[in-house]
Amino acid sequence: MDEQFWDEKYRSSDQVFSGAPNGVLVTEATDLPAGQALDVGCGEGADALWLARRGWQVTAIDISRTALRRAAAAGADFADRVTWTHMDLTATSPPAASFDLVSAHYLPLRQQPDHAALRGLLDAVAPGGTLLFAGHDLADLPPRSELGLDPADFYQPDDVAGLLDHDWAVLINETRPRTSPAPAGTHHRHDVVLRARRLR
Repeated sequence: MDEQFWDEKYRSSDQVFSGAPNGVLVTEATDLPAGQALDVGCGEGADALWLARRGWQVTAIDISRTALRRAAAAGADFADRVTWTHMDLTATSPPAASFDLVSAHYLPLRQQPDHAALRGLLDAVAPGGTLLFAGHDLADLPPRSELGLDPADFYQPDDVAGLLDHDWAVLINETRPRTSPAPAGTHHRHDVVLRARRLR
């Protein structure tokens, strides 16, 4: 699932996703005061634009340049609030301690022995900031996808929670029903949600 894979996926359709923000983001971030946000794996930009409309300054990152071009076109009215940034998290980390919200939804980040890419995301949360990490409930998914990938090879919210130390307070770590219908052809009925606050 590299840059070529994602570029081909986005080129295969005029619109891959619904254009609506993720339900978990809406539920968990509505009451947060606006600040600096990092939207990880922004895709076509729905989450970043939702945040921008609520007053956030957003750095929206994705491995796919095709997705970023599409998102920037959709969000032309918010060019002063969203910076669309090409980034491969396995090669580059976001700036440390820079964001009041780091938001990642269904991020296909493969587990690493040293957790370097994931630790880069955790380090990006500023003291007092929020980490929001949402994934599919593995119980809803087949053990291997049509690509031959095992979902358990990718970071899940519980994996992330296990790496949080005394510098963090875990506020939510739960499985809940989706607030919107599952994408066509999928059996995604539940979200697993981790919300944590960086204490220092």
